[in-house]
Amino acid sequence: MGKIGGFLEHPRRDPGYRPEAERRQDFGAVERLFSEAEVKDQAARCMDCGTPFCHPGCPLGNLIPEFNEHAYRGRWEEAARTLLATASFPEFTGRLCPAPCEPACVLDGRGDTAVSIRQIELNIIEKAFERGYIRATPPAERRDEKVAVIGSGPAGLAVADYLNRAGYYTTVYDAADKPGGLLRYGIPDFKMEKWVLDRRLKMMREEGIAFETGVRIGEDISVNYLKTRFAAVALCCGAQAPRDLPVPGRELDGIHFAMPFLVRQNRKVAGEPYDDSPYLDAAGKTVVVIGGGDTGSDCIGTAVRQGADKIYQLEILPKPPGTRPGTTPWPDWPKILRTSSSHKEADCVRLFNVSTKAFVGVDGAVSGLEFTEVAWEKSLDGRYQPEEKPGTEREIPTELVLLALGFIGPVKSPLFDQLDLALNSRGNVQVDQNHMTSAEGVFAAGDAALGQSLIVSALADGRKTAAGIIRYLERRSGAQ
Repeated sequence: MGKIGGFLEHPRRDPGYRPEAERRQDFGAVERLFSEAEVKDQAARCMDCGTPFCHPGCPLGNLIPEFNEHAYRGRWEEAARTLLATASFPEFTGRLCPAPCEPACVLDGRGDTAVSIRQIELNIIEKAFERGYIRATPPAERRDEKVAVIGSGPAGLAVADYLNRAGYYTTVYDAADKPGGLLRYGIPDFKMEKWVLDRRLKMMREEGIAFETGVRIGEDISVNYLKTRFAAVALCCGAQAPRDLPVPGRELDGIHFAMPFLVRQNRKVAGEPYDDSPYLDAAGKTVVVIGGGDTGSDCIGTAVRQGADKIYQLEILPKPPGTRPGTTPWPDWPKILRTSSSHKEADCVRLFNVSTKAFVGVDGAVSGLEFTEVAWEKSLDGRYQPEEKPGTEREIPTELVLLALGFIGPVKSPLFDQLDLALNSRGNVQVDQNHMTSAEGVFAAGDAALGQSLIVSALADGRKTAAGIIRYLERRSGAQ
């Protein structure tokens, strides 16, 4: 293990953020990195448990005690090699993952604070880039089969990376102007600056992966074309169909889904063409974000930087407790109140147990939101349902409403009809144990099959799907 009793000597530290007054003025990354001495102290806290619950807590199955040991000893190349054995893109997860491994840490289970696993991971991979331990490494041998990957978000990139390292010629298609999916267009730069993504994409190109952007499969390129050119196809198109809020006044200007709002700002920061509608800009406005998840938090941080006057966040669910409740015992992911750096920047008014009743407007544009408080009551079938509390109706004046209510599944493009894909009960692409869809040789990975999930889950599913594709191609090759 690292340092015997290290967790007794060193309290948990986090690297912290840039000063609030500074970071509110730009879209640069808000989180700092540990110094080398700090990361060694934090890695020393790892107890190298006999049963490391952090390991199954990570969807990728990262070898966490092992890379913590290397980091503590300053063996950065060995730490990077251990990390990359299971993780495709630690520079993404190190910045964006909510770290389900940390609440599963045994230190957390014994009432202490968990090891700072995410930040240690990020420091390891950045040290690897800095010292040249990680570089473009094309496969030594190539196989005959070619695979098409549709979508270049986390799952698509993981599939392509895994297949390419196995020697398969891989082409990634994306409808957007540049590859990266939501990593580029959905995640604000203050959480991950895009040079991080571009650094990895440059390496993937040097390793032989081809990227074709501005291409809509099923429209610009037919399914028949794919089937004649590629031995297998992986659908990694995400789950981008947003959940709507069909209440009176929904048609008013100034009410938008969260993603167009975030994409607009990301394109603006990157110097790409963007929607210049004044209804999508938060400057000088009272903004209401409906939805309490990460996307809602991203909207808050973006609105702050655009110069919003005041920000509210509405959530229909009850306010979570501040500490782990008995309903999510260790080592489960705890349902607790999470306050992001964006919440702190905004001094955001967060309202829980509230339901939107209607939007009101003036001259076709939203001017207010009517809501009521709710209580959660158990129905006859045992499920809890929100019941309105009479006399609690209120109105918030607002000029911009952002719907961050999550996603209900993949957008059903012409490709779905052309492939006649079977969907599961949740509206996601149905796959078998090898991640193949109802269409022969067509696979699905990430949110398209899982539904809305974490970046680390999408990456893990991408790796599993790539392994399923390899098994399929090897069986097909052996049968010929």
